[in-house]
Amino acid sequence: MKKLINAPAGVLTDSLRGVQAAHPELRVDTEHRVIYRGEPTRAGKVALVSGGGSGHEPMHGGFVGLGMLDAAAAGEVFTSPTPDQVLEATKGADSGAGVLHIVKNYTGDVLNFEMAAELAAAEGIRVESVVVADDVAVQDSTWTAGRRGTGTTVILEKVVGAAAEEGADLDAVAALARQVSASGRSMGIALTSCTVPAAGKPTFDLPDDQMEVGVGIHGEPGRERVPLASAHDIARMLVDPILADFDAAGPAIVLLSGLGGTPLIELYLMYGEVAALLTEAGIDVRRCLVGDYITSLDMAGCSLTVVKADDELIRLWDAPVVTPGLRWGA
Repeated sequence: MKKLINAPAGVLTDSLRGVQAAHPELRVDTEHRVIYRGEPTRAGKVALVSGGGSGHEPMHGGFVGLGMLDAAAAGEVFTSPTPDQVLEATKGADSGAGVLHIVKNYTGDVLNFEMAAELAAAEGIRVESVVVADDVAVQDSTWTAGRRGTGTTVILEKVVGAAAEEGADLDAVAALARQVSASGRSMGIALTSCTVPAAGKPTFDLPDDQMEVGVGIHGEPGRERVPLASAHDIARMLVDPILADFDAAGPAIVLLSGLGGTPLIELYLMYGEVAALLTEAGIDVRRCLVGDYITSLDMAGCSLTVVKADDELIRLWDAPVVTPGLRWGA
């Protein structure tokens, strides 16, 4: 294992110190492992709180800031944050207008966020939750009941973050979050495994001449292993399962995210192939992101997310955002 670390046990804490050093506009609570905006949530604004296992950066801490999240709880690598961590983030972000928990569908995340919401309610904080389950690759996985939560989370956090910034109340913010969650589908492929620092070796074996179709962001098995294919053919493996799952025709926001180990030149190459297929299918890509947004440590590969979007979602997408991971309009 070759990684830029001091010791496997200290990776998360050391990384959070780096986040604080690089982004003084944020406040990092290294004791509870929570990243907050630098300024407290303004009075009357619904707070957005998310989080999950680390190793998927910039998801979620990289999306804390104006127009997106108010706080993100960082679990250990590929491990859910504890209920106490999520509770701390919820209490720290709440300004009295309530809190929306944005949860990717992984069993540990769902259970721990549910417990945190109950604890917060006991302290008088109103919490609503949305669970993102957008991965069409599998119906259930080693880590989930139901579909896994992946790239739609990024688009949801941006769109809903804008609505909260504009003053929407908790009921409206939660309803919008559920709308976006229901409107998104994702599919991924892996060319290599990732290596979790504490394990020190690849999570799974994948021969050089094979690829995993439908892999999860923790390296969970996908649909099948097939011979390594061209980008043109891989694009079809990403697009077809999404089109088979829902009617995606019409305006959309599209995300092609690297998994952490694929250079941007290859991601743009892939996007060129994907965009042609989406156009052919009648999908009007109004906005897109290409790059590393929801990753899996050093895994090579990519995931495609398509979110159906009306004019209001596009407007909220275009609203100003200032975070380490997304920044425009301000």
